[in-house]
Amino acid sequence: MDYLIVIEETKTGFSAYSPDITGCISTGKSKDEVEKNMKEAIEFHLDGLREEGYSIPKPHSYAANITVPV
Repeated sequence: MDYLIVIEETKTGFSAYSPDITGCISTGKSKDEVEKNMKEAIEFHLDGLREEGYSIPKPHSYAANITVPV
């Protein structure tokens, strides 16, 4: 499944979360690192949900860029 992740720059690198998976977050020193770490975090989180007998959340979020005059 494809899950949307939101990546934000921080003072020390980058952080990421998925609006489709509550509580699943990660960090990294670069964009590539935070994406890799977030993929691993999602896989780990979903494995935990399966082990506990919870259903896997279906992706439902999307992103769009809106152009406005400034």
